[in-house]
Amino acid sequence: MLNGKKIVLGITGSIAAYKAAYLCRALIKKGAEVQVVMTPAAKEFITPVTLSALTQKPVVSEFFTANDGSWHSHVDLGLWADLMLIAPATAATIGKMANGIADNMLITTYLSMKAPVFVAPAMDLDMFAHPATQHNLEKLRTYGNHIIEPTTGHLASNLEGKGRMEEPDTIVNTIDFFFNSALSKKKILITAGPTCEKIDPVRFIGNFSSGKMGFALAEVCAERGAEVVLIAGPVHLQTRHPNIQRIDVISAEDMYREAMKYFPKMDAAILCAAVADYRPAHYAAYKLKRQPDKPLTLELKPNPDIAASLGQIKTKTQALIGFALETDKEWTNAREKLQRKNLDFIVLNSLNDEGACFQSDTNKVSIIAANGSSETFPLKSKKEVAEDIVTWVL
Repeated sequence: MLNGKKIVLGITGSIAAYKAAYLCRALIKKGAEVQVVMTPAAKEFITPVTLSALTQKPVVSEFFTANDGSWHSHVDLGLWADLMLIAPATAATIGKMANGIADNMLITTYLSMKAPVFVAPAMDLDMFAHPATQHNLEKLRTYGNHIIEPTTGHLASNLEGKGRMEEPDTIVNTIDFFFNSALSKKKILITAGPTCEKIDPVRFIGNFSSGKMGFALAEVCAERGAEVVLIAGPVHLQTRHPNIQRIDVISAEDMYREAMKYFPKMDAAILCAAVADYRPAHYAAYKLKRQPDKPLTLELKPNPDIAASLGQIKTKTQALIGFALETDKEWTNAREKLQRKNLDFIVLNSLNDEGACFQSDTNKVSIIAANGSSETFPLKSKKEVAEDIVTWVL
């Protein structure tokens, strides 16, 4: 149910605008409070009077009311809402959203929105399939928006399909599932990025992890209602969702200390960081000088095993998800790691898969459960992979 949820419904100039009346009625029937924001073109397809009668609220379309000049605050709407739904969303509106062209009340409201945004495209098939539209939809996803895939109602995975807007009941069910996800109010610990193990003041041992996969997981969990503690190694990424508490660390020991501190309070942990297995046994307080005729030998010692340590203290009410990056014997090594570290699930990816793993914006993973079940997913954006992981584990 959507009892008490405040939803801004954005309607644009599509023939599918008539479905907005059904959307309003279905949302209100579920217990939501709906505020309609229309583009001027939308009023050519459905009247504001119809929508106002359904929502018991004046429809917002212009920046100022015609009779008394009072101002409609898009900022206030952005703070008021628990969710914004734009349905139908035309190619023109999607393009404006993707590029920040704030020339009407709906787009300015979207740009001020603090809550999650769902977009239900509606247009001719050729327009939907055009590279420009697909590019704009992909940009919206990178901004954290949810695209409701036409004809299926599922959140879009490959952004391919027919252009007809999904039916109102399916859209409402998608939003209902979002609000009533099993992650609502859950506490999730996520590790992300590399660790750097210092050799001297200017050199370190590290790896090529960008942190993109872990940050995508943090955003998805937060969007689904979780309170996220993100322990991040040294990366140049920013978090967006206010439900993410970020803790920056440098070394594996730093990450271990923070993970052990927070995990007992968590419902689950997703260990996505690429933690260095070893660190220099001796740290040089001064820069080591190059000696052309003499090789430099480093003695390394093991770092704490964060996954194994959390697996040892995990309770029956906690879930522990690890990652396995492999180059050979992928499934054998992943299953062995799953058992040895007492994980509930492990996400396997391989450096042998083109377009996956470090530095890439895409990834290809398989998920293996402790009970033996598994599933392999095709190459997708890391945000889509994060959606798959969270949905599958739930």
